[in-house]
Amino acid sequence: MNPTAEAVRFTFEQFFGSQAPILVRAPGRVNLIGEHTDYNDGFVLPMAIDRAVWVALQPRPDRQVIVHSLDFKDTVSFSCNNPGQATRGWSDYIKATAWALANEGFALQGWEGVMAGDVPIGAGLSSSAATEMVITRAFAAAAGWDWQPLRMAQVGNLAEKQWVGIQSGIMDQMVSAGAIRGHALWLDCGTLQMEHIPLPGDMRVAVLDTSTRRGLVNSAYDERVRQCQRAARLLGVTSLRDVDDRILKTHQGDLDEVTFRRARHVISENRRVQQAVQALRADRLEEFGDLLNQSHISLRDDYEVSSPALDQIVACALHTPGCLGARMTGAGFGGCAVAVLLADAAGEFSARVSQAYHEVSGLTASVYICSAEAGASREI
Repeated sequence: MNPTAEAVRFTFEQFFGSQAPILVRAPGRVNLIGEHTDYNDGFVLPMAIDRAVWVALQPRPDRQVIVHSLDFKDTVSFSCNNPGQATRGWSDYIKATAWALANEGFALQGWEGVMAGDVPIGAGLSSSAATEMVITRAFAAAAGWDWQPLRMAQVGNLAEKQWVGIQSGIMDQMVSAGAIRGHALWLDCGTLQMEHIPLPGDMRVAVLDTSTRRGLVNSAYDERVRQCQRAARLLGVTSLRDVDDRILKTHQGDLDEVTFRRARHVISENRRVQQAVQALRADRLEEFGDLLNQSHISLRDDYEVSSPALDQIVACALHTPGCLGARMTGAGFGGCAVAVLLADAAGEFSARVSQAYHEVSGLTASVYICSAEAGASREI
């Protein structure tokens, strides 16, 4: 069994005095391509990874929720009837999810559990969505109602927007809730149409953690959301997914330089996602890798959400034998990059990139060769 799963089960027995009858998990994710397009109703191509948040739990006869976090060495307790107020702490994601479920009409049953994860926090691998989805899985298991991936993703996104205060799109929750093993998830964030895209057997995905972190709330992330909304208003559309290169060029004079570059990234990134899907279907891995490279340049220059550490680790990956392409992933300003490589290069890739990155930055990187895993599940 997964070491984190074993840890939450062991601690549950120590904490609550019995074995946990229920074990649930929800994975983090890496976005292969399609960055900052989700809140513009655009296209994304993430995959769930083999790092997850786990909860061992048992139902309670009342409406009280008690969760002990191994990662934060802290316990939160609240009533389903009144989760309380936001505190800007780890427990907000649990309270927010309970509030959103109740707000959407789900019957909540109390439960007690132990939670832990091995998704790096603040690294751009969506530990927050994994937490939201594992908590919805826990509530579903405690109350006995069916798991509905799309519905739960919408609940998690509501929690993040209205309680936590991050104006994110639905991509992170959707892939954590509904991914299929061995596949990436193509998602139209405007219509919520989705398709599971098989990943070629000779391709590997590496997550490159720069060991730098960023905050999202009240940050440049929300500024980018507002800039895209301004661009859409000036272009006379509801969202930037309704604009193509021709329309943008025609109306370039109506936008200031910064707004134009923000819009250009979103429009070109939507196109790259569609091209990436076709490249994967045809097993054109070099083309797929080049699209990742183009994405990084656009994120760095037009969207301005990269960082020196991200640029350095991407360059280190691209100079490593077997790497087909690399780019920053997640919101940016720190965190992780993603690289695609040939399977026969995977053995030495991690060590080579880590050494090269340390030489240029003085920082220590963590490099994970990831597999594409299934979405949130009940394991026991």
